Amino acid sequence: MLEKEFKDIIKNIKVEINNTQVLIMSDANTRLINLYFKIGKIIYENSNWGNKFIKELEKEIKLDFPNIKGFSARNLSRMKKFYIEYKEYSILPPAVAKLPWTHNIILIDRIKDKEIRFWYANEAANNNWSKVILDHQIDFDLYNRQVLANKENNFKNTLIEPHSDLANDLQKDPYIFNLPLLKEKYVETELEAAMVERIRDVLLELGNGFSFVGNQYKIEVGEKEYFIDMLFYHTKLHCYIVVELKAVPFQPEFTGKLNFYLSAVDDLLKDKMDNPTIGLLLCKGKDKISVEYSLKDINKPIGVSSYEITKFLPKDILDSLPTEEELNLHIDINE
Repeated sequence: MLEKEFKDIIKNIKVEINNTQVLIMSDANTRLINLYFKIGKIIYENSNWGNKFIKELEKEIKLDFPNIKGFSARNLSRMKKFYIEYKEYSILPPAVAKLPWTHNIILIDRIKDKEIRFWYANEAANNNWSKVILDHQIDFDLYNRQVLANKENNFKNTLIEPHSDLANDLQKDPYIFNLPLLKEKYVETELEAAMVERIRDVLLELGNGFSFVGNQYKIEVGEKEYFIDMLFYHTKLHCYIVVELKAVPFQPEFTGKLNFYLSAVDDLLKDKMDNPTIGLLLCKGKDKISVEYSLKDINKPIGVSSYEITKFLPKDILDSLPTEEELNLHIDINE
C-alpha cells in the first residue's frame, strides 16, 4: 500500500513539473511573438529607409547578439508584414500570441480572411497542432468542412444548450480519412478494419476530444448480442459517441438501427454524470431531404455526414501526428 502511495506522489510531482514546463514555454513564446510585433512596428514606421534599414538592423543585432537566431533580414521583413497584418490591434489576439512564429507565418501567407485565420489560430492553439498538421488542415479545407458545412443532424431538438452547439461544432461534412490500404471497392467491415488500423489518423480527423473505446463493441439486449461499428468517448462533451459506417449512400433505415444503439448505450454504459450518447452515421453519400425526413421524429441525437477516402498522407504529417497516449487512445476490442 505504501509503495502505491509513493508512486502516486511521484506521479503527481511529475505532472506538476510537466504542467509548469508547458506554462513556461507558452509564456516565453508569447513574449517572443510580442517582441516580433514591436520590432515589426519599428521597421514599418521607418519604411522610408527602404531595405537599407532592415539590412543595417540585421547587421547591428548580429554584432551585439552573435548567438541569437531569428533576426535575419528575411525574418525582419516578416516581422514588418506581421505588424501590418495586426496593426489595428493594440494587443495581439490571444490565439495569435500563443502560436509559434512559424504557425503565424503560415496563417498570414495562406489565409487572407482574418475571421477564418483566427479560427485556424484558435484550433491550432487549442489542439496543439504542429506546423505540418496546420498546413494539412488548411489543405483539406477544415474550416469549410466544420464551420460552413450544411450539417444534417437533430442536435438542436434532442440536446440542451450548450451541449447541442458543441455537438454541432464537432461534426464535419465530409470527413476525409487517410486509408491507403483500403481497396477501391470495399464493404463496411473492410472500412472499419482500415480505420482501426489507422486509428491515429482517424482520431486526428474526428477532432480533439475523441477517445477510442473499441470497434465491434458488443452490447447485449434481451437475449441477443449486437455489435457497434465504432464506439468513442468524447472527453469535452462528456458522452459516448456511437459511429456507424456505411459503404453505400444514406438510406432511411440506417437511422433506426443507430437510434436503437443509442438507447442501449444510454441504458447499459452511460454513467449518471455522462451526457446523452450521440450517434454519428458516416455514409458514402447522402440526400439532404431524405436525411431530414429520417431524423424528423427521432428523439436521440444523431448526425449524418458523408466521407471521402484519401490514399496518401505525406510522411512529415504522419511523423508529426500525436502519439496514441496524447490522443487519449484506449482500445478495448471485445472478443
